[in-house]
Amino acid sequence: MNSEESDSKPTLPRGVFAAALTPMDANLYPDHRAFAAHCRRLLAAGCHGVAVFGTTGEANSLSVDERLAALEALIEEGLPGEALLPGTGSSALTDTVRLSRAALDAGAAGVLVLPPFYYKGVDDDGLFRFFAEVVERVDDDRLRLYLYHIPHLTGVGFGFAVISRLLEAYPGVVVGTKDSSGDAERIATLCRRFPGFSVFAGTETLLLDTLREGAAGCISATVNVTSRLARRVHDAHQAGESDEAEALQRRLTELRALIEAYPMIPGLKRLT
Repeated sequence: MNSEESDSKPTLPRGVFAAALTPMDANLYPDHRAFAAHCRRLLAAGCHGVAVFGTTGEANSLSVDERLAALEALIEEGLPGEALLPGTGSSALTDTVRLSRAALDAGAAGVLVLPPFYYKGVDDDGLFRFFAEVVERVDDDRLRLYLYHIPHLTGVGFGFAVISRLLEAYPGVVVGTKDSSGDAERIATLCRRFPGFSVFAGTETLLLDTLREGAAGCISATVNVTSRLARRVHDAHQAGESDEAEALQRRLTELRALIEAYPMIPGLKRLT
């Protein structure tokens, strides 16, 4: 990193985040105004922040230039950078670095980074070297990097050993994870094994359980639709209203199950 770490670290994001949809125009380019309007609606509906350019945002179907232009448009449309958690992962190291620098320049709270996913069978040494290169090449003390664990799509996951190694090598830089494994026990183990590591569940069905484990919250596709209810679960937990939180969580889980009965991205676009 290019300067000594500050004694006063910024507060890491917590709470309910939508893995935002990316509206497209008739030519299949991101519709910047509709995108900004959608993100504003999510914040107004109770989201603590918005994770843009993730799986639900179809980031890996967009070029780097399209992602950069859409991010710039969000800022120009008045979206607060600190409420954004952009996905910057790519199989190309240089693309990940370029996107991550742009996210930091936009004032983003952090970046959510996939592992290099095209070639499978990547071992822990390979994963460590990839992320070490990202950190060193971005070379910015503002960098707060979240590991995006979604092995059913990437075919490459983060074992506890490589997470531990990255935390030891880059404390205060590698700060958290979005875990989309759907494995409640894995998420609970992450919280217990790595105190202070910001763990986001990839589904709001695990929101209350993960909050009880001290996790940061959730980053979820269906929060595009369930944001108000998910926020109520979060707030009831924060207020110590255990019975209310459990009742709300049951409703939230049922709603997620209804939505999951249909193809996720087109279904959510239809609903929003």
